[in-house]
Amino acid sequence: MIKVKKFVFNPFSVNTFILYDETKECAIIDPGCSDKHEERELCDFIEHEGLKPVILLSTHSHIDHIAGNVFIAKKYGLKLSAHKDGMKYIEHAPQTAHIYGFQLDDVILPEVYIEEGDSISFGNSKLDVISTPGHADGSVCFISHDPKFVIVGDVLFYQSIGRTDLPGGNYNLLLKNIHEKLFTLGDDYTVYCGHGPETSIGFEKISNPFLTNL
Repeated sequence: MIKVKKFVFNPFSVNTFILYDETKECAIIDPGCSDKHEERELCDFIEHEGLKPVILLSTHSHIDHIAGNVFIAKKYGLKLSAHKDGMKYIEHAPQTAHIYGFQLDDVILPEVYIEEGDSISFGNSKLDVISTPGHADGSVCFISHDPKFVIVGDVLFYQSIGRTDLPGGNYNLLLKNIHEKLFTLGDDYTVYCGHGPETSIGFEKISNPFLTNL
C-alpha cells in the first residue's frame, strides 16, 4: 500500500511528495527543493527509509514545482516524466524565476511524456493519470485507488482553486475539469494539494466557495 510523505519547500511553499510502498521503490512528485538544506532534507528521508527513487513526476511545470528537478534527476539518475504541453514553462523558467525574485539556474526537459489514460507504476503500486489544464497547460493529476487519494498540483486547494491569471490559465476550463474529473471520484478520496493542507473530494464539494454552485 502506498505511503505519502509531504515536504514544504522554497519561497512559494510548494508541497513536494514522496510516494512509496513495501517494495521501497518510490516516486518523487514536484520536487520544489531550492537550496542545499532542502535537498538534504529530502535525501535524508529517502536514505533513512531505505527508499529507491525510480520515477520523477511533475503535476505541472511552473517554476515553483520544478525547482529541484535538476538535483533529483542527477542525484538518482532519473528521467523527468511530464505532460508535453508544459514545455513552454520549462523553457522560460530561468527568466520567469528572475521576474519573481527566485533563483533557478538550470532546468531539465521531460524525457518521458505522460498524458490522460496513462498509468504510472512503481513497486507494487499504480497511479492513474488525468489531464486537468486550467491553472496551467499540461497540468495532470495522479490518482491512487488503493489507498484512495489524488495528487492534484495547483488544480484544487482546501476551499480554493488554482489561480488562472497566469499564461495558460482558463477559469472555466479549470472548473470544468474539477467538476468532471475530480468530483467524479468518491467523497472519501484524500486530496493532496500543491500548496497548503490536504482536503477531501467530499469536503470540497460542499464547502469550496468556487465550486459549490456547480
